[in-house]
Amino acid sequence: MVAPQEPGPVENGANHRFGVLNPKRWHDHPRPRVRRGVYLLPSLFTLGNMFCGYLCIMYAIRGELEVAAPYVGIAIVLDMLDGRIARLTGTASAFGLEFDSLADVISFGVAPAVLVFMWGLQPLDRLGWAGAFMYMTAAAVRLARFNIQTGSVDKRYFVGMPSPAAAGIPAATVYFYPKGFADPHLALIALALMVGPALLMVSTIRFSSFKTIDMRRRRSYKVLVLLALIIAIIQLHPRIVLVALAYTYLVTALVAAAWRMLRRRAPAPPPAG
Repeated sequence: MVAPQEPGPVENGANHRFGVLNPKRWHDHPRPRVRRGVYLLPSLFTLGNMFCGYLCIMYAIRGELEVAAPYVGIAIVLDMLDGRIARLTGTASAFGLEFDSLADVISFGVAPAVLVFMWGLQPLDRLGWAGAFMYMTAAAVRLARFNIQTGSVDKRYFVGMPSPAAAGIPAATVYFYPKGFADPHLALIALALMVGPALLMVSTIRFSSFKTIDMRRRRSYKVLVLLALIIAIIQLHPRIVLVALAYTYLVTALVAAAWRMLRRRAPAPPPAG
């Protein structure tokens, strides 16, 4: 019988290089395609967010305001999902942060400005242009400030109204009353829908971020049940519920800010004795 020959140094090195003699090497180095796909997942949601803003602009220009307004709401949902998916999968990156901000400028800056201009700012002529441009500028400033404050502020709150919530106010209002205004006096309501959220975005009022909700906990099913309940209520009366949610978030933050201000100005109690 011929004794089995030992593999030569080249063959042994080649086998060792490709992991044939050491199967554990396949587990030590995961496939790059899977890793790349995981990193791409949050950016796909960001791309969908930007596409919804683009559709809102297109439908608003065509005068189909009732169709255009809901796309801002869809963009808000996608914007909430991309960040949470990036944190859950550990794929948060500087590129994702910048890409998300650029998409938000379109969906929550340009799209609401065009939507409200076609809805009720046209009778005001140049004043309407100025109001829409003011809102768009405030949204860009708000997003830029958020990028430089990431990691240095309390995660429980946003400093200034977040741009998705600010965009939800005019979008929900237009969806609730899509007829718009042709009278210049009534068009001042549309101007207030631009100026009010714009000032809140660049303010220092704290708005709840809901980032403390951890979906990885055992009792996260309660959050899912609450979300399912909200979706069911929206399905019953979408126009009323959406505008109520948008303004409730706004009023809650303003009431909390007023309460904190009153507590600061309240005189200290006199010392005992």
